[in-house]
Amino acid sequence: MLLALVALVPITGCTEKPSGAELLMERLEASVARGVIMYGHQDDLVYGHTWQVLDAAGDDFSRSDVKDVCGSYPAVLGLELGELELGGEKNLDGVPFDVITRAAQEHYARGGIVTFSWHPRNPLTGGTAWDVSSDKAVESILDGGGKRELFLQWMQMLGDFFDTIRTTDGERIPFIFRPWHEHTGSWFWWGRDLCTTEQFVELFRETREYLSVTRGMDNILWCYSPNVGVDAEGYMERWPGDDVVDIMGFDCYAFIGPDGPKAASEQFGAYLKESLGFVERLGKEHGKLITLSETGFQSIPDPDWWTDALYPAIKDYPIAYALTWRNAPDDPPHFYAPWPGSGDAENFKAFTEFEQIEML
Repeated sequence: MLLALVALVPITGCTEKPSGAELLMERLEASVARGVIMYGHQDDLVYGHTWQVLDAAGDDFSRSDVKDVCGSYPAVLGLELGELELGGEKNLDGVPFDVITRAAQEHYARGGIVTFSWHPRNPLTGGTAWDVSSDKAVESILDGGGKRELFLQWMQMLGDFFDTIRTTDGERIPFIFRPWHEHTGSWFWWGRDLCTTEQFVELFRETREYLSVTRGMDNILWCYSPNVGVDAEGYMERWPGDDVVDIMGFDCYAFIGPDGPKAASEQFGAYLKESLGFVERLGKEHGKLITLSETGFQSIPDPDWWTDALYPAIKDYPIAYALTWRNAPDDPPHFYAPWPGSGDAENFKAFTEFEQIEML
């Protein structure tokens, strides 16, 4: 189903123009109220299974593995900022930051929604985001920590980049930011076993304080996204507060086991529905939208995964969007969406033709 563009009109008599974040929230709420789920794909416009955009000025950003298969773009585009903090020209996946900026601009101009993730390097050790060799990294960047000044520099660089996400008229483009994700696991340096609850909450709140208050960026919606594998209590254990979170997300992947891809799909579907059940309840209790912020099945070994596993698991829940992970051009088995010739292509096309699924 193609994405319906919702006209958002300020309340009659209101003299203050709604912020970008408010307009984006209204749009997401309207989508959920219509009972539809937007489909999203990570890095969809910047590379695909066998191609990559390297020239920000010379490319029209019309290529998309998803569009090549079903004729439509994803409604939601995920983009990654890891290694922005190093001051280089490219992110951790080799994508130039000017390409990321252009992709966000082009997707928004087409009527799409943009969300950013960030896998910053370990500020204490200099290792990757997955370097969990020390449980002092978060402590080191908070007030009084030895890497405090470095972290403040990172925040300034992040804010400077976000300031480039504007329309051709200079208006800030509204987007969803999902920092410090999957923190209920311990594979990132900000994860559960690597910092205290209080430290994580301080880190999340401080990040929002700097961007949304100090820098005055009123175009950002903030998404909190633990990983699947926790119950409702575990999900809320490190909740930063109703005042700083706009969207309740969570990440859930299918993993192939000894019983094969079909069994893995069945297990994934059951697990996802169980988790969506309590996230929906928490969303109602806290007055928040909910979303499936990351999902997928690497290499999609079950050719019917889209219609027989993912769709049945999400169709009865009021999630704003479901975003599958990326199609890496330098790692052929690492793909989470179809591409021309992939075994799941026809099934994905059938998935996008459900009335409940929105594309662009």
